[in-house]
Amino acid sequence: MVTAKARAVDGPDKSFYETEIQRRDLDINDILIEIKFSGICHSDIHTAHGEWGPVNYPLVPGHEIAGIVTEVGSNVSKYKVGDRVGVGCMVDSCGECKNCQKGEEQYCLKGNVPTYAGVDKYGEPTQGGYATHIVVTEDFVVRIPDNIELDAAAPLLCAGITTYSPLNHWGAGPGKKVAIVGMGGLGHMAVKIASAMGAEVTVLSQTLSKKEDGLEFGAKEYYAMSDPETFSKLAGTFDLIINTVSAKIDMDAYFSLLTLDGTLVNVGAPAEPLAVNVFSLIGHRRSFAGSMIGGIRETQEMLDFCAEHNIAPKIEVISADRIDEAYERVLASDVKYRFVIDISTM
Repeated sequence: MVTAKARAVDGPDKSFYETEIQRRDLDINDILIEIKFSGICHSDIHTAHGEWGPVNYPLVPGHEIAGIVTEVGSNVSKYKVGDRVGVGCMVDSCGECKNCQKGEEQYCLKGNVPTYAGVDKYGEPTQGGYATHIVVTEDFVVRIPDNIELDAAAPLLCAGITTYSPLNHWGAGPGKKVAIVGMGGLGHMAVKIASAMGAEVTVLSQTLSKKEDGLEFGAKEYYAMSDPETFSKLAGTFDLIINTVSAKIDMDAYFSLLTLDGTLVNVGAPAEPLAVNVFSLIGHRRSFAGSMIGGIRETQEMLDFCAEHNIAPKIEVISADRIDEAYERVLASDVKYRFVIDISTM
C-alpha cells in the first residue's frame, strides 16, 4: 500500500488538517498517480460541510485531479509510467448496466463510485485529490493533452466536463442563442466552451463586475440580473440556458427568458429545493432539465476539444495550508475563477 500525505476535515464546522491516508495496492487494472494539482470545487465545500447529506468523516475531498502515472498494474494497456493524466468526479461504476454500456457511467444504474465520500468495490471509503497519490482503475483515467498545463487541466475534470456535457447534449453551436447564469468557476468555463462551439453567448450575472472578463471569454452580451429591466428586455430570447449557480433563484423568471422549445439546464446544485410553476413551462413548451458531469469518453472528448481551441480555466494556485481560506473566499464569491491546490505543498 502507498502512504499519501493529505488534507482532511473531521466535520461540517472543522478546519482542514495534515494527515496520512493509505491507498490500496494496485490491482491488475489499476494505476498509481502522483497528484500534482487538485482543483477546489463548490461540491467539495457542500460535501465537507455536510450539506448534501451524511458524510463519513474524516473526509479528503477533491475530484479535479491532474498528475503523472508512477506505476501501473500488470493488465493496464491504456497508460504507462510518465503519462500525464486526470481523474474526475468518479473512479468506478458497475460497467454492466445500459447506461455504463453507452459510456454514460455518471448515470450508472447501480450508482457510480464517487472519487471521495463514497465506497469502492473493496468496501473501503473513497478519499479524493487533496492528497499526494491516488489509485484508480485505468478505465476511469483520462489523458491530459500536452498543450494543457497540469494546473489548468485540474478544473477541467469537473468544471470543464460539467459545462461541456449539457452544451454538447443540447446542441450549442452556430445559430443557437445560449445564456450562462453565473460567472464563477463553472460559468466562466461554460462561456468559453459555448463560444468555441459557435453559439451566440450571453452572460446573466448578478452584477456587471465581471463583464470585461465575460466578453473576453467569448460572450457577446452581458447583463446584470439585479436590474429588473433585464428580464423584460430578454424575454423569449434563448434556445438554451445553463444555470451554474449553486443557490436558490427565481426559476420562473429565468424560464421566461426561453424561446419556444427552449431548455434551461441546471448544473449548479443548491442544497435547497427549487420551486417551479408549471405554467412557466407549458406556455411555450419549455423544458427544465439537469445534467451531471459526463462519461469518461465525453470527458476525454472535452479535454481534446479544449486543447484544440486553447481553452483553459482562469485559476489561482494556492498552497495546501490555504484550503480553509479558499473555501471562505469561494463562498464569498472572491475568486477568479477556480482555486487549484499545488500538491507539492502538501
